[in-house]
Amino acid sequence: MSRSFLGSRLVEVGDGSLTGITAVDAATEVAPQAAGLTASAVDSIWSSVEALYRTGAYPAVTFCLRRRGEIVLNRSIGYAQGGGPGESRGPHARLAEPDTPVCLFSASKAITAMLVHKLAEEGGIDLDDRVCYYLPEFTGGGKDRTTIAQVLSHQGGFPMFDVDSADKGPETLLDWDRCIELICAAPAEKGGKRLAYHAITGGFILAEVIQRVTGMAFTDYLDTRFRQPLGMRYFTFGLESASRARVARNYVAGQPVRFPISLLAKQALSADFGEVVDVSNRDYFMDAVVPAGNLYSTAEELSRFYQMMLDGGVYEGRQIMAPATIRRAIKPAVRLRYDHTLKIPMRYSEGMMLGVNPFGLYGPMTGNAYGHLGFMNILGWADPDRDIAASLMVTGKAILGGHLLALGQLLSTLSWQCRG
Repeated sequence: MSRSFLGSRLVEVGDGSLTGITAVDAATEVAPQAAGLTASAVDSIWSSVEALYRTGAYPAVTFCLRRRGEIVLNRSIGYAQGGGPGESRGPHARLAEPDTPVCLFSASKAITAMLVHKLAEEGGIDLDDRVCYYLPEFTGGGKDRTTIAQVLSHQGGFPMFDVDSADKGPETLLDWDRCIELICAAPAEKGGKRLAYHAITGGFILAEVIQRVTGMAFTDYLDTRFRQPLGMRYFTFGLESASRARVARNYVAGQPVRFPISLLAKQALSADFGEVVDVSNRDYFMDAVVPAGNLYSTAEELSRFYQMMLDGGVYEGRQIMAPATIRRAIKPAVRLRYDHTLKIPMRYSEGMMLGVNPFGLYGPMTGNAYGHLGFMNILGWADPDRDIAASLMVTGKAILGGHLLALGQLLSTLSWQCRG
């Protein structure tokens, strides 16, 4: 039997081989027909999620799918703590639940980007202005011509910290002022011309612009513009102490990360792969605010955010963002080009990773989809062609392994079953 939420009460439902480690938020899920799907379509999608879990790469998986604005799946499988690779499931093991908060890592970037677009909507900034107009010290090494729009689309010219610097360790990423100082002094790398994913650096600059212009803390701006209006419980950068007993633990998983992939990962993340995972479970990481990488959310909350975007900025009758703001935010800014950080072709808007035809980040024929990927295989996205807003949260940090085939199958199933 799998577990189902009825209000705050757990009841047993269904049968299956994942007995006892699956939870269903039955209070939020609607009948498939209410979202224009068949029961077999929803079953097929969920079976693909189960197949992804069975690869063993993810100790916990949480998944939420909205179609036509209705939640058809809001579920979890596995252990939020105590079920990692080589870890015994002792008395401290804790099952994941649909409302378990998970660190989004780089999927956080989409939220930071939309806050920048929101500030532009309010008249606080012009996205085509140079960054140094708002941050006068942002001029080192030729960056004085870099615009906010270029930073949003990963063409800012400062994709990573200097790996030879004494400040390269992950602890530096928790020192906001030091990060701003390092980034402002760093040399430019063909700003505006060379496409290179800004894994950490861009988020700090964008958030600092918000703080300088508004006079508010970055987290307060998030709270007043998105978190409170959307009724989120979590959806915060960093996580308060009272919520940490519920957070999902991250684990190194999959096949061992070896050279040259290990080097590429270190350059992008400014630290060794395993070290990043370890730091993400520490209290000091949850105390910090990392605008490109430590927003905490449930799968349903992230899906809710993308549904708001899909609905032209409206949530429960309230206009959260203007439709024109969203149109600019999801408009392609970079055609499919080689990304010099990720070492693969990518397509970006000013803040979003865009889908690609015939097959891209969100599955086959998803060229109009937009969202963001997080470390590793965390996904939040909206697909207007299928009228879906989806989120996939995973706690195993695996680069290589059989999970990639299962992930591709899940995305293909979603695309096929939700077409039309």
